[in-house]
Amino acid sequence: MISYTELTEKLKEKGLTKTSLTTELGISSRTVAKIGRGEKVADRVLEKIAAFLGCSKDELCRTVSDNALLQILRDEKSIRMPGGLYHELQVRMTYNSNHIEGSRLSEDQTRLIFETKTVDTGEGIPVDDIIETANHFRAIDYVIDMAEEPLNENIIKQLHLILKTGTSDSALPWFAVGDYKRRPNMVGGRETAKPAEVPLQIKNLLSWYEGLNAVTIDDIIRFHYEFERIHPFQDGNGRVGRLIALKECLRHGIVPFIIEDTKKMFYYRGLSEWEHEKGYLTDTCLDGQDTFRKLMAMFDFQV
Repeated sequence: MISYTELTEKLKEKGLTKTSLTTELGISSRTVAKIGRGEKVADRVLEKIAAFLGCSKDELCRTVSDNALLQILRDEKSIRMPGGLYHELQVRMTYNSNHIEGSRLSEDQTRLIFETKTVDTGEGIPVDDIIETANHFRAIDYVIDMAEEPLNENIIKQLHLILKTGTSDSALPWFAVGDYKRRPNMVGGRETAKPAEVPLQIKNLLSWYEGLNAVTIDDIIRFHYEFERIHPFQDGNGRVGRLIALKECLRHGIVPFIIEDTKKMFYYRGLSEWEHEKGYLTDTCLDGQDTFRKLMAMFDFQV
């Protein structure tokens, strides 16, 4: 399939327009419209366009996802489109997910880091907050790239590696960046899986999840709870868990959810009370879906 967005960008780089294709190459406006819809076009047409632009045919072709939301995110990511859905997902999810875990960066400061690669704190903001913000942007890119791949341990560990690389934790000899924890830890006063138990518990969780015939939002929420209960990493479990949820929503054509920092107490209650009342966490995640739907509505996008 040919990428209409990328084709347009290639034409702009050369000071050309889509009209140039029809006049110089004898390609009909109907064919250009087919390209715009992401439909297949004849190889000879691709070869003509590639020769005209001075690139290979392979550079014009890519696989188009059946998931319209994922495709928009990939298109906008590929050209680093400012002010689009990809842009807002990056800023809003990164700000909220990091703030839930104690980051002191404001949403405006988070936005500034994404948009300009600079930050004006005006106060004593920990360096790790800034590093982990930049890392979280990279982790979302990784999620978008890997969205349609089956979930496995390598993806989970890679998310942790991306998130924690370059932080003060990564300099600690006992802190395993990109690998499971080496020391026992607790969360909210509750015991989590011991280091020796983590590999088997994660394997069992993935075996259950990947064995499902059709994944629903309820399954993703359950996976999120079970992952947080295991708490496989020394730190960063909440953010990695929410990134996994984003990936799996994109993979299965489900509207993703963004847990807003203002709802974190409801989110924590949902995790702590899951065994007694699953509705708390479910309702919080569904509320996060509504948050994402509002974001999509800003760009006139619906699923």
